[in-house]
Amino acid sequence: MTAVTAPLPVSGARHLAGTGALLRLALRRDRLMLPLWVGVVGLMVVSGSGSIETLYDTPEARAQLAQSMSANSSLRSLYGPVFGESVGALVAWRFGVFAATLAAIMSLIIVVRHTREEEETGRQELLSSAMVGRRAPLTAALLAALIADAALTLIITAGLAGRGTEGALALGLSVGLTGMVFATLAAIVAQATESARLAKGTTSAVLGLAFVLRAAGDAGSADGGSVLTWLSPLGWAEHVRAFAGERWWVLLLLAAAVLAQGFAAYELTGRRDVGMSFVPARPGPAEGRLATAGGLAWRLQRGGLLGWTLGFLVAGLVFGGIVEGAADLVGDNERAREIFERLGGAQALEEAFLAAMMGMFGMVASLFAVGAVLRLHSEETSQRAEPVLANAVGRLRWAAGHLVVAFAGSVLVLAAGGLGMYLSYGKDFGPVMGAAAVQLPAVWLLGAIAVLLHGAFPRAAVAAWGVAGLSLAIGWIGPALNLPQSVMNLSPFGHLPKLPGADPAWTPVVTLLGLAVVLVAAGLAGLRRRDVITS
Repeated sequence: MTAVTAPLPVSGARHLAGTGALLRLALRRDRLMLPLWVGVVGLMVVSGSGSIETLYDTPEARAQLAQSMSANSSLRSLYGPVFGESVGALVAWRFGVFAATLAAIMSLIIVVRHTREEEETGRQELLSSAMVGRRAPLTAALLAALIADAALTLIITAGLAGRGTEGALALGLSVGLTGMVFATLAAIVAQATESARLAKGTTSAVLGLAFVLRAAGDAGSADGGSVLTWLSPLGWAEHVRAFAGERWWVLLLLAAAVLAQGFAAYELTGRRDVGMSFVPARPGPAEGRLATAGGLAWRLQRGGLLGWTLGFLVAGLVFGGIVEGAADLVGDNERAREIFERLGGAQALEEAFLAAMMGMFGMVASLFAVGAVLRLHSEETSQRAEPVLANAVGRLRWAAGHLVVAFAGSVLVLAAGGLGMYLSYGKDFGPVMGAAAVQLPAVWLLGAIAVLLHGAFPRAAVAAWGVAGLSLAIGWIGPALNLPQSVMNLSPFGHLPKLPGADPAWTPVVTLLGLAVVLVAAGLAGLRRRDVITS
């Protein structure tokens, strides 16, 4: 039920009372997540400068790359158009859109976590009973996002200043302001929806739409002048044109969106009660339809599974369409070929590219598996698990429903990615799907680590995100940085055979599966013995 109240006639200072304390609390709670996000995204962009300079070490090589990329509509849809031939311009082309997208994801997570999630769990009501202003929680959440985006801006600017101070600042500001656009959007959505999960899903859907609009516009226009590109905040960030005759006025569009959405969020937060939403929840059926714990788990997670599956299908269609363009991306560059071989194996270039993309799909799918497992943790900490377990439902049966979604759902997600890649690539159905399937042991192992942490060490359960993030960072950045194999082997994906094309090595596959089974068993044993988390 929606509860809307008129704003109280009090001073602005009272509205913001307690903001400092809430900001310190938010930063303390995110003391691991924020440095990891900022560090990984910043390192990705800054390290890309050295990689591009090493790969394309002459003006002629960079000019040839820029010309090839501008002529390839599939690659333009993925990375955007190339606006210059300098190292800095190629860094902005190759990493700018993805850095802005990751900054947006980080920012929306921060804001929803410290607004709607706090209200959903009841913690905000407890805090609001003290001397906390009505707009203080929202202000603290936006300030936390601003600090993270500002840190990312500084890292990019400082790391690329040697390529040109103005270009580095333009790229850093475009990434940071894009993050704040989606932070303020999340601040609005969090007040319109009833749950943190719905708020994150809705804001992420808008981000996905923005990416699709930008990709469609860039695919149809070599200079990025399509109307579709200008309809997307990611397109605005792209059109700043860092290191290629900066368009500083485009940053004003991003800043205006931040201010307008921030103003709307502040107006909304003064007109509703804590815990309420502007869009009322639909009433449930008169009689319950969930007869089993597995049915409840499916009901809770089916939306997320559908979103991940559709996302992987679309990503497969996009990446499959650029497989044949991999030769244009590499050309005669031996260093670029070496990186693809480290990513996808020493086979034919198209097969190596397919293997590399499937490896990336596997690493991203592990985030779904970890998130689905840790839904158990959120159900406990939000005190929704206790009423379920108070009935004739054992802990293992309660956990089994979520684990089935996590482990079987990862099969569906990867299959969707493989199917999409096959449909757009147009050949080798069996090898492509086999390359998707071989990622499962590593995905399941990371999910099993989440089971172990939740079951045996529940206070450290969120560390599963760190393990998955580290695996993603190693697999994504490691080949370009030429990290030693001992470091690459820290990720379970470093032990998998590079399919299609390479000779399959089944020993590491079986070993990873065995470790996953052992860790799941240990986690479930710990869950049976320990107390249920109530706070």
